[in-house]
Amino acid sequence: MNPIRVYRTARPHRHAAWADAVILLGVTVVLYAGVRLAFYSPPVVRGPEITLAPSALPWYALLSVARMGGAYALSLLFALAYGYKAAQSQRAGKLLLPLLDVLQSVPILSFLPVVVLSLTAFLPERMALELSAVLLIFTSQAWNLAFAWYQSLTTVPKELDEARAVFRLSPWLRLRALLLPFGGINLIWNSMMSWAGGWFFLMAAEMFTVGTRDFRLPGLGAYLHEAAERGDIAAIGWGIGTLGAVIVLLDQLLWRPLLAWSDRFKLETVEGEAPPTSWFYNLVRGSRVSAWTQGRVVQALGERLEPWLAGRRWTPTEREGQRRNRGWVLVIAGALGGGALLFGTSQAVRLLAGMPLARWGAIVEGAGATFLRVFVALGITLAWTVPVGVAIGRSRRLARWLAPLVQIAASVPATALFPVFVLALVGLPGGLNLAAVLLMLAGTQWYVLFNVIAGTRAIPQDLKNTAEILGLSRWGRWRTLILPALFPYLVTGMITASGGAWNASIVAERVEFGGRTLATPGLGAVIAAATAAGDYPLLLGATLVMILAVVLVNRVLWRRMYRRAEERYKLE
Repeated sequence: MNPIRVYRTARPHRHAAWADAVILLGVTVVLYAGVRLAFYSPPVVRGPEITLAPSALPWYALLSVARMGGAYALSLLFALAYGYKAAQSQRAGKLLLPLLDVLQSVPILSFLPVVVLSLTAFLPERMALELSAVLLIFTSQAWNLAFAWYQSLTTVPKELDEARAVFRLSPWLRLRALLLPFGGINLIWNSMMSWAGGWFFLMAAEMFTVGTRDFRLPGLGAYLHEAAERGDIAAIGWGIGTLGAVIVLLDQLLWRPLLAWSDRFKLETVEGEAPPTSWFYNLVRGSRVSAWTQGRVVQALGERLEPWLAGRRWTPTEREGQRRNRGWVLVIAGALGGGALLFGTSQAVRLLAGMPLARWGAIVEGAGATFLRVFVALGITLAWTVPVGVAIGRSRRLARWLAPLVQIAASVPATALFPVFVLALVGLPGGLNLAAVLLMLAGTQWYVLFNVIAGTRAIPQDLKNTAEILGLSRWGRWRTLILPALFPYLVTGMITASGGAWNASIVAERVEFGGRTLATPGLGAVIAAATAAGDYPLLLGATLVMILAVVLVNRVLWRRMYRRAEERYKLE
């Protein structure tokens, strides 16, 4: 029997070969500028005292949720604008996609001290710390959303886009009526993953040290970090319990209602057997306040904003004038940017040239060791997330019970519990290596799992019914329907998981607990040691090597698979 062919060819973006080199040089200059500003930050900083009293947890939880919410709002706006531009413009995509590869490869925990120290050089300390926390949580949320949104835009069925052309929808109407509904399910599941990733790095964003500078912010992350530092198991339990309660509340009051609402946007001609439900969504939808808000506020606001968002239609003469003016702006900006790029690169090279060859050898050796751990972690991730994600995505009953548990498991900062596991495993053969792989798994496997669940939920019911009518075996369904449908989602998850694994190596390969420091050879351990000692040349060099390693893996492996997903596995 011939397999079901439901995926067609799309025109992929081809990336300019020079784009990666220019972007890498640009990131080098930005990191170097941050390092130089760090020299002018206050030499000694002492943060506020973090109390471990359980009564402080509600206030700490509120502060952390506020930072997470601000970072998520920025991440969503960035992802929508960035992914849309990369998907709709062939020229922009050649630059924006390699840039996104580089940005998601910048290790958050090595970038954190550079951001904080540079901001404290010219901003009030508390403002700089709050802004730094939001920006660093943003970097743990934005790239996942951007990749997911871009993947949705590049796999829009051809017939839907042809319908848009027939109805002559404006760009705004196309975004509101076609693209956002089509990518809604994927965005919601990846938003849940982004929040989980934000929780994972919250502890590092709220409390860390650089040499004699002790930066901390009151919040759940700082509470868990302080509890781990003191070895207070009871306080760790209180902190994780509070975090679990916050996650459950968010699931019931935000994510589950959004999933129930987004089910209407599934691309299918047959209604699903058991659409997701939410008691809070039903309560809000049936309330008079909701009806009044929808009719008097949302609809009225939409009628006023619609003409402005739709934009005016430019005449050919006006469009030509805009194109000419834009050309001059690009020439001037390119000249200024090129000069700054050359100057900054030369200064960064001078800073790095002073490092002994032995340090460069340690960096390269550490990169090889970290690469092996990342490879093992990704292999284990694929082995269990695909079958479990498909099972959750196909069974509404299973999803109702397991989805909140998965969110809690993904959101618990493993860095809070990791020192305890290290002390338990360090006596075993290869104990610290095993512990490092386990922490990488804790920081990466959820990206793949949430994308697999989203991909499974997005498979149309009529295709499932067709597979049943044709009497396909279980393997036949996986080969002709499930795996092809999941392939774009898998690639998206693996790209972000790969970058997350390299990031997690910084906390996985060097651990401080109860006055003890345990480390295993690796690039993450080099970055963590350089951060703790305030060794900025070593920090810059190791960070650049990590960025280069992630970019090479993306270009050699994941980017090719992304192109294959765009070319072959497009649902229509």
